[in-house]
Amino acid sequence: SRDLPWPTDLPASARERLERTLAPLPEHRRTTFALRVSRWWADLVDGLSPYPDPPAVAARVLELAAAAYLEREDDLHLLDERRSLEPDWFQRPGVVGYAAYAERFAPEGTLAGVARHADHLRQLGVTYLHLMPLLQPRPAPNDGGYAVADYRRVREDLGTMADLRALTRALREQGISLCLDLVLNHVAREHEWAQAARAGDEHYRRYFHVYPDRTVPDAYEATLPEVFPDFAPGSFTLDEELDGWVWTTFNSYQWDLAWENPDVFCEIADVILFLANQGVEVLRLDAIAFIWKRMGTACQNEPEVHQLTQALRAVSRITAPSLVFLAEAIVGPNELVHYLGQGRHHGKVSDLAYHNSLMVQIWSMLASRDSRLAERALSRFPQVPSTSAWITYLRCHDDIGWAIDDDDARSVMVDGWAHRKFLSDYYSGEFEGSTAEGLVFQHNPATGDRRISGSAASLVGLGGALRRLDAAVDEEGFEEAAQAVDVAVARLLLGYAVVYGWGGIPVIWSGDEIAQLNDEHWDEVPEHDGDNRWAHRPRLDWDCVEEARSDPGSAVGRVWAGMQHLARVRASLPHLHASWPAETVAAPDPGVFVVLRRHPVGPMLQLYNVTEQPRTVPAWWVREQGINLDGAVDALNGFPPNLTDDGSVYLSTYQPVWLVRR
Repeated sequence: SRDLPWPTDLPASARERLERTLAPLPEHRRTTFALRVSRWWADLVDGLSPYPDPPAVAARVLELAAAAYLEREDDLHLLDERRSLEPDWFQRPGVVGYAAYAERFAPEGTLAGVARHADHLRQLGVTYLHLMPLLQPRPAPNDGGYAVADYRRVREDLGTMADLRALTRALREQGISLCLDLVLNHVAREHEWAQAARAGDEHYRRYFHVYPDRTVPDAYEATLPEVFPDFAPGSFTLDEELDGWVWTTFNSYQWDLAWENPDVFCEIADVILFLANQGVEVLRLDAIAFIWKRMGTACQNEPEVHQLTQALRAVSRITAPSLVFLAEAIVGPNELVHYLGQGRHHGKVSDLAYHNSLMVQIWSMLASRDSRLAERALSRFPQVPSTSAWITYLRCHDDIGWAIDDDDARSVMVDGWAHRKFLSDYYSGEFEGSTAEGLVFQHNPATGDRRISGSAASLVGLGGALRRLDAAVDEEGFEEAAQAVDVAVARLLLGYAVVYGWGGIPVIWSGDEIAQLNDEHWDEVPEHDGDNRWAHRPRLDWDCVEEARSDPGSAVGRVWAGMQHLARVRASLPHLHASWPAETVAAPDPGVFVVLRRHPVGPMLQLYNVTEQPRTVPAWWVREQGINLDGAVDALNGFPPNLTDDGSVYLSTYQPVWLVRR
């Protein structure tokens, strides 16, 4: 066979080892691997620069990559080829996401059950499924599954690794990509690495940050914020078996990995390739911001985080280029964009990141009926690489923390602290006139911080409206309650319209598609008691799903149909390809939120009435944004927009309008 096209600066010894590993493969497969190494070698070595000898670590990692490539199944090699030709697959308007706990989505409570109910996802237009942590955790408490005891096993109640492979294959057949969580910052105290460290193995002891006394931990904690001050104060835990203080950012049973040790990097790289070989197409890199420690800092968002992510991405591109990375980094805008690549890492780190600010600002607008703060806050995001995409969402598995920047608030004549208090009051139902039924999560009396738990339907007030409808005793009461239901449904669908219209991958949190309310029995599971976030993580109500499908006039039926409609319309609009940015525009009326997307086929102007009252947008102002109303259509209904006598665009209660050229 001809010589393989290795990079010229790959050491001869490494090349020989790789060729021995790849020898069983046909020539075209070996050539492909060598070409990928040539393409990504420089990025790999550059990303490993935090280590003393980057080329040596890179050569070691390539051996892991070659071994994983040898084991990769034919259908996954085909997927790699397809994705290499369609690198923007996750940016396309037809991509819609869904997130759920496997055991709470499938009535069978297993991975096989998820596969059997994939048709539910396809009816919603879903092509991306994020299943919450399902790798083997420690026994409860385990931080909702994020305290992983074995990266290579599936939770026994869900099935086996073979079941996971079968699930990814079944989903691919329906055009759905599976996303799984990979916790980067820590492992459970019960993980085999931690067990070996506790048993006195010095090799594995160096996998963790262990100190003989409090001297170094105290120096670090002078600048470390506490993640869970109520549940797990401090960042270090004394472990008697370890005979030392171990770094535990989140909980005492979650030991932070020492990423300055290249052995840790190689271990995690091997885990990534193993999961890719199970057919996983997206890895959510959990707690990525925390992996590098530096004295005198908050030990978050350090430059080495992005260098090592670049190296991990290069390894995955060599073995499994169909795999993409999602950074779980809930940080400020100026820090967040680095997880999608800025400067020397432009387009070389994670492909996806969460747009937490968009979620917060949607709920802020729905409470205040004012778009000015959202327009200001969302306009400040720096540009991200055109090869990346945001994950957008109205709700997720977590609580809502009111990440309102004080400077943003001041710029629109709002007091940041007061606004955060208002939002907590409003969504916990304490504010006069609020219909929201959220739950306060982790109230901090010292700062006044109160996060909120609750399903989307409960936060928009649908539960109370439905109870009023059931209790109505006369025609007047029935009409008022029915109107309240209509308003709540409109608020919910407006929120999702913003999410679908922003670009990137909009993700539905399980149950929102049928307007599922808070689980009143959330605390009856012993390990959930005390964590009211389980109120908005209910088991999917399949009876309600049937009602939604069979009764389009009911509240759940209208939400179900509305979500399907948003997906269909979205898929038809090239304007919503993630490579084109969303721009917020200050509207003439603060009750209207405006998003502008500029695209070669023409602009797309999104208008969202965030109030109960009708609103109008002047025709002259719409023309200034590049839309001529004489030739415009509202893509959401296929008709020209409703106009007032003076030619202004008319928006009814909580109405979204997506204006494009006819």
